[in-house]
Amino acid sequence: MQHTVSKKFVNEQKLRLEQEKEKIVQQIEQLKIEDPFSDPDHASDNAAVDTDVREQVGHDTIEAQIKDLEKRKEDIAIVLKRIGKGKYGLCEKCNNPILVARLNLVPEARFCMDCEKKIHIS
Repeated sequence: MQHTVSKKFVNEQKLRLEQEKEKIVQQIEQLKIEDPFSDPDHASDNAAVDTDVREQVGHDTIEAQIKDLEKRKEDIAIVLKRIGKGKYGLCEKCNNPILVARLNLVPEARFCMDCEKKIHIS
């Protein structure tokens, strides 16, 4: 398994991450439009209780999706900054190389597998 990243690989990943970040921004915008609470008439519509419950569940689901997307967008922004500093592919915690196979699967990976496991255990 290859442990170092080539300049070509980094450039490809940068483009991939920038495209993914833009896609996430669009997904967030679409989710905000689909949020039942975005309807200006929502507050005054005197809907039945079951409708209110459905709207609340829909709103909560969309908020959770947006939160997940915002976190991923933030991770991508951090990695794009690391690319700019020439640190892409190095673990933020131990500074060891992140496996290229991992970067192919999760281009916004910031930690090697060992450090990632330690983070999730603690």
